[in-house]
Parts: sequence; structure tokens; C-alpha cells
Amino acid sequence: MLDRAALARALAQAPRVVRVVVADGRGSVPREVGAAMLVGPAGLLDGTIGGGTLEHEAITRARTLGADLLDRRALGPDLGQCCGGAVTLLYEVWDAAKLAALEAQEGRAGAAHARPLPGHPPEQPLVVTRLLNTARAQGLPPEAQMLDGWMIEPQARTARPLWVWGAGHVGRAIVATLAPLPGVEVTWIDTARDRFPDQIPEGVTILPAADPARLAAHAPAEAEHLILTYSHALDLALCDALLRRGFAACGLIGSASKWARFRKRLAALGHRPARIASISCPIGQPSFGKHPQEIAVGVAAEILDRRAQQDAKRGRTA
Repeated sequence: MLDRAALARALAQAPRVVRVVVADGRGSVPREVGAAMLVGPAGLLDGTIGGGTLEHEAITRARTLGADLLDRRALGPDLGQCCGGAVTLLYEVWDAAKLAALEAQEGRAGAAHARPLPGHPPEQPLVVTRLLNTARAQGLPPEAQMLDGWMIEPQARTARPLWVWGAGHVGRAIVATLAPLPGVEVTWIDTARDRFPDQIPEGVTILPAADPARLAAHAPAEAEHLILTYSHALDLALCDALLRRGFAACGLIGSASKWARFRKRLAALGHRPARIASISCPIGQPSFGKHPQEIAVGVAAEILDRRAQQDAKRGRTA
């Protein structure tokens, strides 16, 4: 999946970047077709194509590459890897002008990125045109694939907003776990700047606010929320404010007894039981444990599972 934002970040670090894409795979291979990494003159900048000898060799080649290249590697005979398959890698050289041209030609993120493979004619084959038209009509991105001398990839979807309320131990673990996920845009809120760590993960926006509940009215209606502040009173105020604002999903850290008290208090504030039930408590997978990192892993699994179910539903109704 082509991620324009990742390309822009990489090009802010280096004037020339090589994007290495798994264009095709046969048999047992480290990553799926469409997996990609970005390599600058000094080495790896972002992403992975599976690690091991394949990735090491690809990084070495990409660092000095001057032109696009298509390369097929048999993992066992060529590289001595245990995987018994074969991988075709597409190396594409990018600079700021090429990225700007893509933006101008293809419009908003979420469209497919289709282009001829190195050495193939620039005229789009009919089979590629038909595939793209069908995907557009269905409202679904096409699968990453090589087709009749062309490479086709979906572009990264618009990031889903996730607001994390609280920068304590659990908040820090959750943000560190979720920030690298593709398609997630994290906004992190707490009562003061010194509540946050010195180093903020890339792509995370922090919002120090003396009264965080007042920010709830400014959250996107499609945002997901995780409430895990240091104060039960603040947690309750956020639940109340977010119920009034509306959300795609909302989770509250806490025990069954805490949630029972909150349900009664939210009802007293005028919220209907069905609406109160739209808040999930506890968050994550309680069976994983109560360590902050265990909670973070459970929350990440919950979010990814919810996204997979939504994508599957869109596919069935398209």
C-alpha cells in the first residue's frame, strides 16, 4: 500500500528515497505483496519487507540505486534463506518532484496507484483499466499486484483519528504501541506538558489542556477515544462530554465496579442506558494482564480487529 505521508516524511530526511515494494511472491515468503520499505542514502528510513538476508541485500542495493529496477530472487538458492519461495522486488526512486506529480495526477489518498514496470510501455493495458474501473465502482481499493507489465497498489486510506486521554504509564504504553500502526492518527491529551514524555512518537499530536473535557467538543465525530486519565472525576467528565459529542468508538479503563458507578452517574446526567453502553469498559483484553504493556497490546488487538470487521462489512455491502 502506497503511503504518501510516509514518503513525504522520508523525503524530508533525504532528497532521494528508494521505495522497495514486494511486487510478487511465490511459495513461502517473508511478507505479502504490497509490503514496502523506504531507503535513503544512509540506510533504512521506514517499513520492512520481512527482514533477513533479503531485506539486508535490498537496502544495500537501494542506497546507491539511480534508476527503477525489477528484480526476482529465489530465497533459497539465491540468498540461503529457509523460505522456499521466490520474491519479485520493485525498486522505485522518488524525489520531491515525483511525489508532487503524483499528488497532482491522482488527487486524494485512497485511490489506486498504477504505473508501468521498468522496461514496459507506458500505455495502460485494457485489463488494468478494467480492474481499476471495477474497484472504483465497488468503492474498494484493488489488491496489490503485478498485471500485464504494470504494478497496481492501493494508496493508504485517510488516517482514522484516535484520541488518547491521559499520559500516565498506560497512556504512554498505548501510544507507543499504536503510533506506528498504519492508518492511525493519534491525538494525545493531558492536563499539562510535563505530563507527557520528552520524546513524542512520530506522527502523534499532543494537546496539553488544563480542562481536557472542554476539548471533547472539538474532536472529530468519527474519532475513536481511549479514556485513561489519573482522575476518576476527569474520566467521568470525559465520558459525559464525549457522549454529548458523539464518537465512532470509546473505551474507558477501569474495573467492573468503577463502570457500575459510572453508569449510574451518567444516567443521572441524562444519558440513556443504550447510549451509555456504547462506551466499552474495561478496554483491551483483561486476560492478558494489568501491566501497561499488556493492556496496550490488548487495546491494539481490539482496534485492529474492529478495523478488520469494518473492512469486511464494507466488502460484503459493496
